[in-house]
Formats: sequence, structure tokens, C-alpha cells
Amino acid sequence: MDDGARVGKGTKIWHFCHISSDVEIGENSSLGQNCFVAPGVRIGSNVKIQNNVSIYGGTVIEDDVFLGPSCVLTNVSNPRSQVSRRMVYEPTLIRRGATVGANATIVCGVELGRYTFVAAGAVVTRTTGDYALVRGVPAKQRGWMSRHGHALDFSDEGVGICRESGLKYQLNDAGLVRCLDIEEEQSLPDHLSVGQQAYSEYRSEPTKSRE
Repeated sequence: MDDGARVGKGTKIWHFCHISSDVEIGENSSLGQNCFVAPGVRIGSNVKIQNNVSIYGGTVIEDDVFLGPSCVLTNVSNPRSQVSRRMVYEPTLIRRGATVGANATIVCGVELGRYTFVAAGAVVTRTTGDYALVRGVPAKQRGWMSRHGHALDFSDEGVGICRESGLKYQLNDAGLVRCLDIEEEQSLPDHLSVGQQAYSEYRSEPTKSRE
């Protein structure tokens, strides 16, 4: 850790990591092995960063974000070794609760909306909406995901129910998704913050009734 880095209580940093000066990391976050955090980066609380992730200048990561193994963040769209662009890094904002899958690439200058879910191996080149599920190269939106990471199917009234938590979500006429039971900035209650079944078990269950 370089002088000037600030790390919150309960945060764990594993082997072979380099945390640069003027970095701020919140409480109860974790960085796996072989991670690099560049000067000026801001990382919130309860952020989970898996092995082999480099986070470059211009990046802001809010609370409760998950960055999967070997995912890639950038900060210059047109890099050239002969041209220094240190003064014009393009910002990337990853909003609260977003997930970036293993080996996915986030091209700089975009915002990942709250609880966005980026599939493994995707290449994100544009801003995403809250709760969006994006996948592919380049990534396109393929649906919506709940806070618990389950695809949402919406009724004719625009209401979807998470298979795991039972929380209800509303898709409005403007294409925005909001949770009806918990505010987006509110933490999950304790009984909903620990998984009880593997994802494959939920997929094999019959679809729950919609209201």
C-alpha cells in the first residue's frame, strides 16, 4: 500500500496487490490476489473484487459491487503508447449493487446502473439501466435481474417477482425497474442476505405465480 491510501475497517486485501496513493476503499470490502488499484480510485463498502482485477484512474465503484475474476476496466478509448493521456482519463461509474462477471470488459466512459448484471465474457460499450441484464460482444440488454441475481419476468401489469427472495419489482412505461418492497439504497434485511440454495436449484423450480 502506498502512502496516502485509505482503507476502511474490516476490508481485506490479499496477496500480491498494489493499492496506490489517494485511493479510498470503504468498510468490509475484499480484494483477491493480484489486484491493482490506481491513484484516485474510489471504492465503496462491501465491495467484492476477485482475483486478477486492475482498476484504473477515473473509476468510481459504489457500495455492494461485485467484480468477477479477471474482469477488465479501462480508462482511455484510443490508447497510444506515444501519446500520454493521463490528464484526459475517461470516467467509469459502477453504481451500487452491480455485478461484473468473470472476464468481462467494461470500456471506459460508461455508467453501470444499480444492480446491473454483466454476464461473463461480455464487452460493455454503453451505459446500462438499473437492474439490466447485459451479455454478448458487444453487450446488449437481454432482460432484467433482481437484486438476488435472478431473471425477472414481468406480468401484463409490469410486476415481476424474484424467485429467491419473493421481492416484487415494477417495470414502468418508461422502461425503468424499481423494487416495490425495498428502496434501492436500502440494505437487504438479514434474512434475505444469505443464500440458501444454489442457482441451479431455483432454475429447476416451476415459475412462481405473478401478481
